[in-house]
Amino acid sequence: MKSILSIVLLVVASIIISNSAYTVKQTEQVFITQFGMFVGDAINADPEKNEAGLHWKTPFIQKVNSIEKRILEWDGPATDMPTRDKLYINVDTFARWRISDPKTYYEKLRDERSALSRLDDIIGSATRDSIAANDLIEVVRSEKDRKPAVDESLIAANSNIGILPAIKHGRKVLTEQILSAAQPKVQAWGIELIDVRFKRINYKSDVIGEIYSRMASERLQIADRFRSEGAGEAAIIIGRKDRDLLQIKSEAYRKEREIQGKADAEATSIYADAYSSSPVAADFYLFIKTLETYQRTLGKDTTAIFTTDSDLFSLFKSIDGKKKGEQ
Repeated sequence: MKSILSIVLLVVASIIISNSAYTVKQTEQVFITQFGMFVGDAINADPEKNEAGLHWKTPFIQKVNSIEKRILEWDGPATDMPTRDKLYINVDTFARWRISDPKTYYEKLRDERSALSRLDDIIGSATRDSIAANDLIEVVRSEKDRKPAVDESLIAANSNIGILPAIKHGRKVLTEQILSAAQPKVQAWGIELIDVRFKRINYKSDVIGEIYSRMASERLQIADRFRSEGAGEAAIIIGRKDRDLLQIKSEAYRKEREIQGKADAEATSIYADAYSSSPVAADFYLFIKTLETYQRTLGKDTTAIFTTDSDLFSLFKSIDGKKKGEQ
């Protein structure tokens, strides 16, 4: 009888002990409820304290509730929204958060699914407000002081082609604005919002065509500038070529005249020497020069009128006189 009683007492004791003891993991924080009411503070909620391990509660009437202690992820849906310069873009954001007040979180949200739904509303609204208050360049450029790489050859003189507009804040400041706007609202649910970032920013499909057209127009302007500069350089080269060619021709003509003048002088000297060497040579020279003159001045259809005492007609007179003497 005693042994049976001992076994019963042992079973009851084990049930009571098993229902009284519970274990808190490193990655969770635990709070106790009794008849739906909180009892004490949350265990292992303070990040500076390590309260993980074995703990005790009142058996049967107290319930153990565990929630996540680690940093959690929020990945919001991609949403279309307008910028201040009236360009519609598709913005995809993500955030990191943690449960800072387990009791408030449990009372108002109960579970993680409800928390994510509320974060969709709060962070999405703050993102739309921030995007609508800034131009597109503020969203796509990371920091105000960062200097983007620019191809200097694409920058036209006295033109904005290839030069990015100045920014006031930059994407980093925009995410800080979203974080500061959303943090006070989520604190009311026992949530600490740690960080908010842009994951992806895309143009809407109906805006992409306009952007491509603008890019093509800028490239055409750059191409026209290059063509204009090339035409100017070509004109300079052609002008230099024409000047050099004219100078070469002028120099060649001058040398030609010099050579021809020297040759004429030398020929005249030879003719003069031959003319003064003997009377026969003089007569022969005179005869040759007269024939050359006839050849240059008298053609097939040439009509010439000479006086009887003309020097040019003298050869004809002598030829005619010889023919009469022979007769």
